[in-house]
Amino acid sequence: MKTHEIRNSFLKFFEDHDHKIIESSSLVPKNDPTLLFTNAGMVQFKDVFLGEDSPPYARAVTDQRCVRAGGKHNDLENVGYTARHHTFFEMLGNFSFGDYFKREAIGYAWELLTNGFGLPPEKLWVTVFEEDDEAADIWLNEIGISSKRFSRIGAKDNFWAMGDTGPCGPCSEIFFDHGNEVAGGPPGSPEAEGDRYVEIWNLVFMQYSRNAEGHDSVLPQPSVDTGLGLERLAAVLQGVHSNYETDLFVSLIEKTANILNTDQLNDHSLKVIADHIRSTSFLVVDGVIPSNEGRGYVLRRIIRRAIRHGYRLGCREPFLQKLVAPLAAEMGNAYPELTKKIQHVEGILLQEGEKFLDTLEQGIRILDQEITGLTGKIIPGEIVFRLYDTYGFPADLTADVARERGLKLDMPAFDCAMKDQRERARAANQFQLGESVDISVSDATEFLGYDTLNSNGKVSAILFDGQEVEILNPGEAGWLILDQTPFYAEAGGQVGDQGQIYAKDSTFRINGARYVSNKVIAHVGVMEKGSIRVKDQVTTSVNSESRRSTMSHHSATHLLHAALQETIGQHVEQKGSLVEPNRLRFDFSHSEPIEKEVLDKIEKRVNDEIRLNHEVVTRAMDIDDAKAEGAGALFGEKYEKIVRVVGMGTYSLELCGGTHVQRTGDIGTFRIIAESGVAAGVRRIEAVTGEFARCHAAEESALLSRLSEIIRTSIRELEPKALQLQKENRELHRKIAELQEKIALGEAGLEAPEVQVIGDVSLIVLRKDGVEVAVLRALLDKLRDQLNSGIIVVGGVREGKATLLAGVTASLTNLYPAGSLIAHLAPIVGGRGGGKPDMAQGGGTEVNKIDEALSAVTEWIISQQH
Repeated sequence: MKTHEIRNSFLKFFEDHDHKIIESSSLVPKNDPTLLFTNAGMVQFKDVFLGEDSPPYARAVTDQRCVRAGGKHNDLENVGYTARHHTFFEMLGNFSFGDYFKREAIGYAWELLTNGFGLPPEKLWVTVFEEDDEAADIWLNEIGISSKRFSRIGAKDNFWAMGDTGPCGPCSEIFFDHGNEVAGGPPGSPEAEGDRYVEIWNLVFMQYSRNAEGHDSVLPQPSVDTGLGLERLAAVLQGVHSNYETDLFVSLIEKTANILNTDQLNDHSLKVIADHIRSTSFLVVDGVIPSNEGRGYVLRRIIRRAIRHGYRLGCREPFLQKLVAPLAAEMGNAYPELTKKIQHVEGILLQEGEKFLDTLEQGIRILDQEITGLTGKIIPGEIVFRLYDTYGFPADLTADVARERGLKLDMPAFDCAMKDQRERARAANQFQLGESVDISVSDATEFLGYDTLNSNGKVSAILFDGQEVEILNPGEAGWLILDQTPFYAEAGGQVGDQGQIYAKDSTFRINGARYVSNKVIAHVGVMEKGSIRVKDQVTTSVNSESRRSTMSHHSATHLLHAALQETIGQHVEQKGSLVEPNRLRFDFSHSEPIEKEVLDKIEKRVNDEIRLNHEVVTRAMDIDDAKAEGAGALFGEKYEKIVRVVGMGTYSLELCGGTHVQRTGDIGTFRIIAESGVAAGVRRIEAVTGEFARCHAAEESALLSRLSEIIRTSIRELEPKALQLQKENRELHRKIAELQEKIALGEAGLEAPEVQVIGDVSLIVLRKDGVEVAVLRALLDKLRDQLNSGIIVVGGVREGKATLLAGVTASLTNLYPAGSLIAHLAPIVGGRGGGKPDMAQGGGTEVNKIDEALSAVTEWIISQQH
């Protein structure tokens, strides 16, 4: 049975038993700071189990994507070396929310495993919590499992709790017995750590609620949460012991081996890559971008670990991106978002590969040097930290290399160095999160701003200096909370409204509005006149001009989003936005800069839809109905059952709670003013609409007029005149370079440079300041041509930058690669560099160390000779 057939059979079985199929949630948990990644099927139902949400179904079944890498749940270092460790896995699960309980859950599991999947009962072993007599009775007396294949186990393994407090309950686990040929004893025995008995399904019966004192009380409506590892079940059903021998992994391993041109199909590096392409691809699909912190850093570590294993197999170019399409062929039917975003994922992985290969080569070379000088089996923590801090070589990669060579890392020393660095960074970069306050108001503020900009209301609470007060006096800045308001609170990228609140002879000027808790809106501002007390009746007035302009920019972002998807691809997904009265900023997934011609086309499409003057229609809809109609949603965002849908003709349909114009024609004009990259795989467009677009056009026109006056030509002739001046400038630079080259090459009477002999290697080291890089390169080429066999290093300082070039004749490139030499020298001048074995270039800004760098050449050559 193929993996995809197992997945479908599981979902179909429970659907036939009245369970609603719920699609996998994002790998990025929503509103859960305690989790780095989604690591279990129950994560998306956490609020349900906590009693904070009520789903419209009592039974559910899912196939949940999960990642365990980084944080508390971290399998990274074991991946590729064991039969069942993964960074990415699929967790099949069925759930009951106050509906069925132990009898049905156990019955479903047994029926599916034995009848549905055909597993022999004598190959299954069952455990229950030692005090759970009810579950034991069901297994032994109703299911009829043999007491010889049954055991009771303590709370450590068979009692599950969501946290220190909250829902908890006993577990029942089902194991598959791989037989006598595999070492290991049954669950609960001293030999249980072996591989003979493998857990495939865990049934959690949440029947208690634990309080702060650790006391468990019975829940009025107990629930069921189960988890079955798809990869483990596939191994069992396909008759193999290792997950990496199942059909999905075999296919990925074969594709990887073909790309890397290796026939070592059992090499652990191929297993690592096959696993890591799954986690990296789906993390990118779910919006994670490689970075140096948080989830992005974990993603970067996984990518780099995969690249390192490709490097180990002889690959010296980016290759991970070539595995995305084969992965989509295997898993795209189950997860169509992967197929939709193939190009985006490929672009991210290609960029990371290109960035890291130079670092990898340099790091491995330095690590090799350090290992050569070791007297023991432990790599010092300061070396591990230097590789990480200076060269960007992660500690887990160092650990990988060390493991292959029978070495270990001094991790306590590394952790100490990391802690010191974090403390230095924290001291140098203090920041505050948004203000957080405790208020007595619990009722949500009623928002009236979709229909009016003016209303009456009552003051529910006043905050001054973060504390609730009864009165706000003249000149004091504070927050007013009302029972109802037309002021839009900052959300979804749209800034909060500005305006005034009036009470008798008092005026409170509002600079913005924001949510504080439980949908309570705070009006942030200053008391301009008089004072306001709690329970005062007030009149509110939103600044209509500011709101109107903000609505124009917000509606334009919807049209822009649609135009981007239409023009550059359906992989485009919103990654962030800022909507203000005077501009908009829209961040989206795309891996390459957008050409000017394409930007012009996008701008034209938005303006076309503006001129069509579509009615902007807002509707409250069921979330499933909205998605069925094609409404765009932020991927991974958690929405209520009833959502607000904003449509603009047939061109744009999105879930949105913001304020919008009545017709697209109200936007007026749309102009793109900038396009840039903000992170790997994320681009940003900045634009203006309406009067701000007119002003921007007027500013550009005025600039053209000033330039035409400076260059002394008409605006019509400005472009050819600028091209002519550019051509003349290039010609002058060429002539200057020629003169510099003649001087540098000795045609002005300079003496031939000195040739040193280091061992059996001829070496020329030369410094020439004030000349362009092209001149230094020409000088190096000439000297290399004159030298039958040897190494030439040329350096110089120009315009505040130190430049280093190295050339190596063909006979010496294997022993003294130019790229490695420059990678060694460039950090001395505060920079980096690299290149090919015969020619490399680098540089930095510490120009006062250029001589030190040039002097280090001899030392490097000697180190290569030993």
